[in-house]
Amino acid sequence: MMKIGFIGIGAMGSHMSVNLLKAGYDVTVYDIRREAMEYPMQFGAKPRNSPSELAQSSDIVITSLPSTVALEDVVLGKQGVLNGVRSGCILIDTSTVAPSTIQKIALVMKEQGVEVLEAPVSGGVEGAKTGTLTIMVGGTADTFQRCYELLQVIGKNIYHVGALGLGNTVKLVNNLMSLVNVVTLSEGMVLGVKAGVDAETLYNVVKVSTGRSQALEWKLPNKIFPRNFEPGFTIDLTCKDLGLVLSLAKEMGVPLFVTSIARQVYELAKAKGMGKLDNTAVITLFEEAAQVTV
Repeated sequence: MMKIGFIGIGAMGSHMSVNLLKAGYDVTVYDIRREAMEYPMQFGAKPRNSPSELAQSSDIVITSLPSTVALEDVVLGKQGVLNGVRSGCILIDTSTVAPSTIQKIALVMKEQGVEVLEAPVSGGVEGAKTGTLTIMVGGTADTFQRCYELLQVIGKNIYHVGALGLGNTVKLVNNLMSLVNVVTLSEGMVLGVKAGVDAETLYNVVKVSTGRSQALEWKLPNKIFPRNFEPGFTIDLTCKDLGLVLSLAKEMGVPLFVTSIARQVYELAKAKGMGKLDNTAVITLFEEAAQVTV
């Protein structure tokens, strides 16, 4: 069985690493927060003191990190993966970053004989727990095939979308659609309730009409109605990802009018101290303005 090193034991990485352990893989873990490693250690994970130390004993290194800065430091930094990795190792990054970032990292790693796959995921914490994530893989077909069995442990819908950089492109397009949808859902529900429609009646009608969406069908009953704004996907991460979307759009020369406005709505929520809440908490901005509660 391959030896897996997992870096980034956060909301997603903790569950992905445990699923690999349950599947029988030999897993070592590293996180900048020592206490974060305690959860996978309960299932047999072995902790390491740095990314470079972890890479020394790994056939595959998987990263799950919150930002471009964190990824570059973990992989290319002074105690990074690059300084411990062996030729023949594979790096799989499940973070959401700019396509150009993963391409740059891959060029550096190739000089060490290391292949890189990008494998950003969708499905949230629940998908990570249940091993049912959607995984959007960019990289060579050969490397993808070599890692497919491992990816099946953490995901259910696994797509090889093309060359390195296209995995994150697909993920950013997905997040654009999903995150803008939460804002339009919020606007629509607040408008309906302000006009006198019962919120549950509105939900039941729209979910079988053309306005339905995953945001409406899952987030409204599970997050907004019960006022459960504990993260899933935080407003901080939402702002980060929409920033990446708009940077990619600028690079490609594609105007994104609606996305730009949606990002400003989330930035307002972040400025009001809501950054650590689930992105569905953005509805409270509209509720406050309209003086209603959905």
